[in-house]
Amino acid sequence: MPLPQVLARINRRVSNPVLGVGARVAPFFGIVIHRGRRSGRVYRSPVMVFERDGGYRIALTYGRDVDWLKNIRAAGTFEFETRGHTMTLTDPVVGHDASASWAPPLVRQVLVGLNAEDYVQARRAD
Repeated sequence: MPLPQVLARINRRVSNPVLGVGARVAPFFGIVIHRGRRSGRVYRSPVMVFERDGGYRIALTYGRDVDWLKNIRAAGTFEFETRGHTMTLTDPVVGHDASASWAPPLVRQVLVGLNAEDYVQARRAD
């Protein structure tokens, strides 16, 4: 089971603003910039990310039922900031890999330990 939703709510208010500063430039991290489906408000969510298969793969450490994922899937496109660069990503597709074989070895162990079996793959917009 991925991390509990109560932890996600705490992180959204407390940890994310702090983590967001480092996630913009740290390896294996980035910021998903998305617009609320109903509110239209812009949100910034720090995530674990890896370049894979000609695009970017984002670990779903809280599972598939997170607002940022619902928002980017509804929009079909989103802004993404990583390593000091901002780009537009498109066509987000959710995948499943219980072994997290796509992640680097140490990260893979963490993802498997968290039972974070899902990810979202997106590509750069042309």
